[in-house]
Amino acid sequence: MNTFGLIGFPLGHSFSKAFFTDKFDKENIHAQYLNFELKHIADLEQVLQEQPNLIGFNITIPYKEEIISRLSSLSPEAQAIGAVNVVKIKYNQGKTELIGHNSDVYGFVESLRPMLQSWHKKALVLGTGGASKAIVYGLQSLGIHTQQVSRNRSNKAWSYQDITHEILCDYKLIVNCTPLGMYPNVENKPLLPYGQLTDQHLLYDLVYNPEVTAFLSEGIKHKAAIKNGLEMLHLQALKAWEIWNTNED
Repeated sequence: MNTFGLIGFPLGHSFSKAFFTDKFDKENIHAQYLNFELKHIADLEQVLQEQPNLIGFNITIPYKEEIISRLSSLSPEAQAIGAVNVVKIKYNQGKTELIGHNSDVYGFVESLRPMLQSWHKKALVLGTGGASKAIVYGLQSLGIHTQQVSRNRSNKAWSYQDITHEILCDYKLIVNCTPLGMYPNVENKPLLPYGQLTDQHLLYDLVYNPEVTAFLSEGIKHKAAIKNGLEMLHLQALKAWEIWNTNED
């Protein structure tokens, strides 16, 4: 039986296994999708040894960047983004090749596009990890200026303390790429001056469990448009399935 899976830590929040298991049942696909909760990325070697029928796997936090050093090659888009969330496995004359792809950018852009308005010209991207790299890449492909925000100020990121009323008036799209608010720590949210939000703001949270995070609740309170990451998850998963089942690398 062909095996697919998800690698990350922790995985209690993830809906990926349920999504693919349902897909396999509905479409009579003889395959299984397993969660591989790894405390260290080095444990991937054991997974590969124990799962000889593994065709491909998804990568989630915190390994979207760490996985790159363990791959044989990257797709051009994954190379440009600098983060991987899909790995395709090729078995070639006794050698195992791991090819990295990024389907996050596709899932994000296609789920965001219908919500964009003419005033969404600038975006604050909360977080600087692997997920944020795909989001920045996707926003820039849409012609949207991006500014990353992190706990600590750096050359590429403002700190949360830097976000003023004037900045929020200028940046009307805010994307949370951090795990803040993810189940089970549902009360957490990025430290922003939420009182400055308006009905022209759009808050997008990559977190989808819970359905409405504390971050999105602040958007609702101030009449902003909101969207969680569930549609992005579904779209990137379908793109991953396409990657695993094509002959191209």
